Amino acid sequence: MDIVINTAGIDNFLSLPPDQIFWAFIVNFGWIIIGIFFIYGTLQIYLLWIRNKWTETHKHILLAIDIPKANEQSPKAVENMFTYLAGAHGSVNFFEKWFEGKYQKSFSYEIVSLEGYTQFLIRTPAEYKNLIESSVYSQYPDAEISVVDDYVDSVPQHYPDEEYDVWGTEFIQAASWVYPIKTYQEFEHQMGPSETQFKDPMAALMDLCGSLRQGEQLWIQVLVIPIGFDWVKESEKEIDKILGRKPKSKPSLTMRGLEALGSASEVLYSIWGDVESEKKEERQKTMMDLNPLEKRRIEGVHEKLSKLSFEAKIRVVYVAKKDVMNKGKVANGIVGYMKQFAALDMNNLKPDIKTTFTKTVYFRQVPRLNLKKNKIFHAYTLRSDSRGISPGMFNIEELATLWHFPVEANVKASLVQKAPGRKADAPSSLPLASEIATVDDNFLRTGIFLENKEKPSTYLEKPSASLEDDNTAPPENLPFV
Repeated sequence: MDIVINTAGIDNFLSLPPDQIFWAFIVNFGWIIIGIFFIYGTLQIYLLWIRNKWTETHKHILLAIDIPKANEQSPKAVENMFTYLAGAHGSVNFFEKWFEGKYQKSFSYEIVSLEGYTQFLIRTPAEYKNLIESSVYSQYPDAEISVVDDYVDSVPQHYPDEEYDVWGTEFIQAASWVYPIKTYQEFEHQMGPSETQFKDPMAALMDLCGSLRQGEQLWIQVLVIPIGFDWVKESEKEIDKILGRKPKSKPSLTMRGLEALGSASEVLYSIWGDVESEKKEERQKTMMDLNPLEKRRIEGVHEKLSKLSFEAKIRVVYVAKKDVMNKGKVANGIVGYMKQFAALDMNNLKPDIKTTFTKTVYFRQVPRLNLKKNKIFHAYTLRSDSRGISPGMFNIEELATLWHFPVEANVKASLVQKAPGRKADAPSSLPLASEIATVDDNFLRTGIFLENKEKPSTYLEKPSASLEDDNTAPPENLPFV
């Protein structure tokens, strides 16, 4: 029995003019494309909704970190802090993601300058408070950690505003994330006294933060997301690409069939010979065949993948009253600070001009600019790792370079909040707590960042120890949190 296939319809369709073929395809099959996009969009909206529902059941807290005066710890101490943070990583399965809305929580490491008064903060999910405190105390035993109110509530929450204006952007890696930026180890040299051999890149940022006037606020945020080790494969692929190594091809269907036959395949080999055609083996590159740039890049990728890494996002927001706002000073200062970490043969950080940078050109400039301002502002206040651009990948050495406590031998920042000094054990002759009057613990902490329990937070008349030493009066009319 002969089978006859009628291809007249296909022939007629292909014989039509190109424009008619296009519209005929849209009419007959376009609903499939529309349906795919509709289903995808619906799933994304559902996922966002269920994640928000899960987020509402969890609490976040903001911790102010005050390290002792005369800090001599290098960024290596903060690198160890980030290593300990990796304990917060947890896997999320299919049902937890799509039915519970569960996702990997992030941490926000922040540097905030309110009218020149600088504070280091960490925003963490409440259940990881002990983890964060342990990471800090393990490296800075005399540090002071306090729960404080969120400073973002002290300014208007929507723009344009009659009194305030906002500027902001996110910083991205210029090259592939597998290549490292310049890290703190490259800011060391062997000249001069040992305590000054490390030239802290944080000095430029502290100088910028200290130069802010009344009515200006600068917020810098490094969002850190714990991850697993799947990223290592991407780094290894980049090394193979530089060396010219081709990925191993999977065995063909014929070869897999012969392997399944086992010893019986020898009969087929004797009849047909070798099934696989002989291929000339190409000579692979070795380190001796590479030029200096390729060698350095391979070494850089190896160094980066040798340490724990996190997904991270860098976000900057500058809020100020319109009569004192100086976008040029702050924007140029922040970009200059980030350019310190540029390794031009590896990687560097640059502002995300296309998406998040609060600047517009050409048509509908004002509405689009206001939309960008509100997007970057709300992304910051929510500490969102999904808004804006996708997070990059940074290892613990890079993160410690971007966010660490200033080394006082190199950085003279009088308005950085510090712990008053080293704590000593209380003498045994002191009376018990029940024998003395209770002191309201709202007033135990000096500075503008206070925990708001029952009374509103205020700026205390007593300055911190660092301010007393520098004979600098506290700034007036600070926005309290």
